[in-house]
Amino acid sequence: MKKLKLQNEVFKLFVGNYKEWLDILGYAESTVYQLPNHLQEFFYYVEKQQIKTLTGITPKTIKEYYKELKERVNERTSGSLSKSYLNKHQQALKKFKEYLQNHNYNNFNIHLKTEKNPTEEKLNILTQSEVKQLFKATEYSHTESRFRLRDKAILTILYSCGLRRNEAVHLDLSDIFFDKERVFVRKGKNYKERFVPINRKNAEILEDYIYEARPEFYQAKDCEALFISQQGKRLNGMSFANRLKVIVASTNNKDIEEKHITLHILRHSIATHLLQKEVPLESIKTFLGHSSLESTQIYVHILKSIENEVI
Repeated sequence: MKKLKLQNEVFKLFVGNYKEWLDILGYAESTVYQLPNHLQEFFYYVEKQQIKTLTGITPKTIKEYYKELKERVNERTSGSLSKSYLNKHQQALKKFKEYLQNHNYNNFNIHLKTEKNPTEEKLNILTQSEVKQLFKATEYSHTESRFRLRDKAILTILYSCGLRRNEAVHLDLSDIFFDKERVFVRKGKNYKERFVPINRKNAEILEDYIYEARPEFYQAKDCEALFISQQGKRLNGMSFANRLKVIVASTNNKDIEEKHITLHILRHSIATHLLQKEVPLESIKTFLGHSSLESTQIYVHILKSIENEVI
């Protein structure tokens, strides 16, 4: 279904904040894209009912919306919507309820029977032991040393420095300040700039890549990018993702492979590990480049979930 435009500014804000919340929690890109769209569709229905506030939405409103969904014709098959698709709509609303509860709003009630056992995406934070295995795997992630050193440098930037994929892609050689033990992030979210600290161990990994491996890549002297490809061009986001898949496979650890680790989950993992080490939230906020402390506080919920699973 084509994206439906909302008129209510409050509902628009909810959709945007909900999407950011899902992204920070580390859900798959498809989930971060789909669930906010389903929520937007729900708010579009709510607007048609002349409901203008969240408090005006009742369990009856949700049931009537869901009934309309079940009666809708599938545009591709001419039949009804699949149970899996209906469950995605339910998941969107249930996750939105969870989002509201995390923001101290408890009056959004859902009474819907799941069409089948939902297979919700699980947030898969790496343990610190698993991160060590990833770094160890870079010793045999490629037959050539230059690629292995680049793989280790990629892990250092994405995990140890907590950069987003786009931030890593746009790093230049001139952004690494070994004397100050800092990495300058100029292409942050919303174009915010920040410095990220690096310890001696991480600095050595980057030095090995920059001074030993990087010069061996084609036309390395003509490219200002920190990470370059075989063709001597700036390494793109998909290439980062592909190298991570190779590194994961090189661990030969089924538990790690089954977590379906993404680039963004490396960032979520370091944030969670810093929290486990009792690093102040304000410091983690600065480290990650979050615009508000509210975004960083989500990692408190992640840590509680992990602790509950252990118990």
